[in-house]
Amino acid sequence: MKKEFIELARYRLEKAKNTLTDAKKYFSDATLESTVNRIYYAMFYAVNALLITKGLASAKHSGVRAIFNKEFVNKGLVERDMGKFYAEMFDRRQKGDYKDFVRFEREDVEVWLKKAEEFINKIEQITMAIIESK
Repeated sequence: MKKEFIELARYRLEKAKNTLTDAKKYFSDATLESTVNRIYYAMFYAVNALLITKGLASAKHSGVRAIFNKEFVNKGLVERDMGKFYAEMFDRRQKGDYKDFVRFEREDVEVWLKKAEEFINKIEQITMAIIESK
C-alpha cells in the first residue's frame, strides 16, 4: 500500500476519534440533533479510512455506504449489525439535519454514542490490520 494512503487512513481515523470526542461534548452542551450529526460524521470518517486501504472512495455519502457494504460488510470483514448501525446513523443524521420537527431522545443518543465508539474502535482495528498486512 502506498505510504500516502497509509497516512491518509491514519489521518481519517484520528479525525473520526476527534469528531467522536466532539459528539460527547455536544451531548453535554449542545442539541441532540448536533450530537447525532457528529456521531454520524465520526463513523463516516472511520469508514473512509477503511475504504482507502483498498484504494476506494466516493464523493457521496450514499456511495461510501454502498462501497462499505459491498467490500466489507457483504464479504464478512465487518459484522452485518455494524453495517446496519452505520446506515441507521446516516438516516438519523439526515432527518436531524434536514427534516422539520425531528426530536431525538436523550437515552437513545447516549446509546448511539456508545455504539459509535465501539464501531470506530472496530473499524480502526480492521483498518490497521489491513495496513499492517501489506
